[in-house]
This record gives sequence, structure tokens and C-alpha cells, in this order.
Amino acid sequence: MASGKILTLLVIATLLALIGAWIVARTYRKRMQGLMQAPLAASAPGDVVVTGRPPARPAPPTNWRLEDNQKAHHRLLWTFAALTLPISLTRTVLTQIMADGPLSITIIAALGTAYAWPILPVLAVIGRWSRPRFILAMLIWCAFAIVLLSWRTNENVSVSMVTTWVLFDTAMPLFVVTAICLGGATRAISPWLAPLLAVFIGSSILGLDFLQTLFDTQSPLVGWLVQWFSPVSAMTLFAILPWLIVWWPVRALGRWLGQAYRERRISELFYLYTAVWAIAVAGPTLGDIDGSGWKSLINLLPLLWIPLGAWLMKRHVIPSMSNSPPTLLVLRVFKQDANVQAIFDRVIERWRLSGNTVLIAGTDLAYRTIDADDVFTFLDGRLGERFVARPSDIDARIAQMEFQPDTEGRYRINECYCHDTTWQQALDRLVGISDVVLMDLRNFKAKNAGCVHELGVLSKAPNLARVVILTNPDTEREAAQAAAAGAPDGRFVWLDESSRNSLKPADVLAALFPTATAATR
Repeated sequence: MASGKILTLLVIATLLALIGAWIVARTYRKRMQGLMQAPLAASAPGDVVVTGRPPARPAPPTNWRLEDNQKAHHRLLWTFAALTLPISLTRTVLTQIMADGPLSITIIAALGTAYAWPILPVLAVIGRWSRPRFILAMLIWCAFAIVLLSWRTNENVSVSMVTTWVLFDTAMPLFVVTAICLGGATRAISPWLAPLLAVFIGSSILGLDFLQTLFDTQSPLVGWLVQWFSPVSAMTLFAILPWLIVWWPVRALGRWLGQAYRERRISELFYLYTAVWAIAVAGPTLGDIDGSGWKSLINLLPLLWIPLGAWLMKRHVIPSMSNSPPTLLVLRVFKQDANVQAIFDRVIERWRLSGNTVLIAGTDLAYRTIDADDVFTFLDGRLGERFVARPSDIDARIAQMEFQPDTEGRYRINECYCHDTTWQQALDRLVGISDVVLMDLRNFKAKNAGCVHELGVLSKAPNLARVVILTNPDTEREAAQAAAAGAPDGRFVWLDESSRNSLKPADVLAALFPTATAATR
């Protein structure tokens, strides 16, 4: 009964997390749109109005290289693979001990390989895989595990038995992981909502258990319930009322998660990695809980490798990184969501291994840039506090940006939330702290006055190492080049997308590094 209730809790919490992510994402985007169009706030006495560009700062670093980015990418993949190995092997040994099974090297190696599948969701998040690609990779992994286990186990175990076991071990985790850890808004929002919703669903289950206890003990309260409520209404009442009790703890949990993320005590990637492994070991724990009781919690011991791995990674990976990472400013033609999202997934995610990213927040990238702090700030009704209400707020907002890497070595994406009346002043400040710019001008027209203004600012900025411009056949390039006239020689790098061939993410990424050679026109 206990395992069935916990499984029910997990399934319902997963489904509600999906629905909740969908609702939060759309209302978040709608709220952002409304705040962006809000009028300029009245200046308070003593406010300093920011005009012009910020003062010149020291020359940008020139020692960031494409080769270093590639090495950092490989190091990230191998680091998580190395962390997966002791977790999967520990789970294998514990499983065999619990089942009184053999502990030969071949059995441990085969089972350890099968249990190591949680590395795939991490690779999927790092590489921004689509759900179909991830499911295909999981199916290939399962097929490989079936072949390996069938080959290495004894003759008394048939292929059908191995197949049944592998599918049983991965079916529920695959459903949960695919649902909440992949995709756009669901990947960014669902994992953070899931524990909160699990508390709500758990309280409902306890409420219904309490109702069952009242009937079993023939409590006098049962007569009152029968008199005033139908059976369905009574069950609904006891399922919903506990929410009033757990509301404040759930709210506190959400705020704690947001604060922990903001203070870099939690990173997105390690949070997802922990969630995936927790889902993976939940199956055997639930399978043993009815028969073994508290002893089944031994299945959770492999999770202890994760904080140790995070500590080692923070101790050895972060110190090896540059003390003065470059900062990338991302600009784009608004209302070109599909184009900019694709570049964001394939280019900006890789750039995060080399340096910081700043941009003016927009609804086009809301699903790519929303994080735990954004989610819980929005749910708390405080999203408006993020916006630059007056020019004098800009420096304070920039001072709050996070320019230190997370535990795994990825730098965060910093947004400047602006009203339509303050974005130009914010742009001046962001250009002043940036070293390189990526500007997506695909489908740009001369009437896009905002982009024309941005090109003029970029052409006059004192310390930009490079401005990479993306164009396509629909770009009015002459107007763009006219707006960028007067820039230092070699500052602007134009990458053209033909009508037949789209831009290659590798070429765009390479163009952001001054020491790399990019194909330009």
C-alpha cells in the first residue's frame, strides 16, 4: 500500500508539474509583455538620470579561445560520466546484496552499465536534445543493456526475462524524466515545481487516509459528514483542506529553492542530475518498501556520491577557469522566436562554458532564460521588481547580475528587464560591460528602428572586441551596414545564411572568438 501511494504521488505530481509549467510559462510571458509596455516611472528626488555610454573600462580580455571552449565542453561531459560511474556501480552492488545475487566482476560491469542510463538526460540537457532524440537514445541504451545482460548472465535467465526487467526498471523513470526534464518551458520550470506539488499531493493522500481512518473507527464525525456531504464531496474536502496546512511550508520551500539558486548553492544542471538519479533509484526503493520497510532506503545511498562530486568539481574545475571571463551581449530582431531560440540552444549554451552572457529580456527567449529564481519570484508576485523602472535603476540591476560560474563550470545568463522607455539606457550600460556581441539580424528591415539604434551604439563603443552579425536573404543588409558605418575596421563580422543552407552553429560559435577564423562575407 505504501509503495502504491508513493508511486501515485509521483505520477500525479509529474502530470501536475507539466500542466503547471505550461500555465506558468504562458502567464510569465504575458506578464513580461505587460511590464515591458509599462510607462516610465516618475523620477524621485535625487535620482541621477543616465545619459550616454558608460565610462571607458580596461581593454577586454583577449585570451579566450575556441579550443578552450571545446576542452571545457569535453571536460563537462567526461566529468558527469565519471560521476555516474561510482553511482551506478554502488547501486549495482547494493542491489545484488539486497537480492543475495552474485557479485562477479562481469555481473557488476553489466548491471552497472545498465544502471548508468541517467547520464543520457544530462547529455540531452547540455546538448539541448529534442524529446524524440532522447527517447531514441534511451531505446538504444536499453537494447544495448539487454544484449549485454543476456550475454553476461547465466543460462537460467532468458532474453525475455532480461528485457522485462530492463523495461520495468526504466519505464517509470523514462516517463518522468522525459516529461519534466526535457523540452523548453518544461525543462526550465517543471523540475522546480515538482517537489512543491509532491508535498501538496502527499498532503491530499494523508487527508484521504485520515478520512478512511474515521470510517474504520466509526468516528462520530462520520455521521456529520454523511449528513452534510456526498461521498465525492467529502473525499474532495479531505483532499483539498490539507493544502491550507501545507501552503506555508510549500511557499517557504519554493523561496528557499529560489534563494539557493540565486546564491549558487544549487545549479540547474546538478539539480536536474540529482532529480534524474532520485527518480532512477525510486523504483527499487518502492519495490522493496512493502517487504523490507525502512531497510529499502539503502537504495538511496548512491545519491551520496552527488554532493561529493559537486564538491570535487567546484574545487578542481572552477579554479582552472579564467579569472576574467569575457562577456557576450546578445541582441536580436524581436518577434523572430524560432530563429533566435535555435541559435540560443546551439550557440549560447556552448558559449556559457567560456564566459558570461547578458541580454535585454524579451518574450522571445523567456522559455530559454527563465530559471528557478525567476519562477519563484514570479509566483511570489514580485516580477515587476526586476524591471528597470527609471534610468537611475540600471546600475543597481547590473550590480545584481551573477558573473561567477556554477559548480559544473557553466556561466549564467543575465537578463536586464526593461520597459519600452528604458531599454536604450540599459543597452548603453550592457555594451559597456561586454566584450563581444552576437546580433541576429535575420529578417531585419530598415523600419526596425530599435536594431538601427543598436547598430549605431555598437559601432561607437570603445572596447568591443568583435560584433558578429547574422543575416539571411531577407535581411536589408545595406540599411544595416549604413547604421554600422564608422565602426573600427574588423569589428563587424557578417555571417550570411543562404536560402538553401542555414547557419551552422559551429561557425557562429567560432566567430565569437577573436582568435578563431570564421567564414565571413
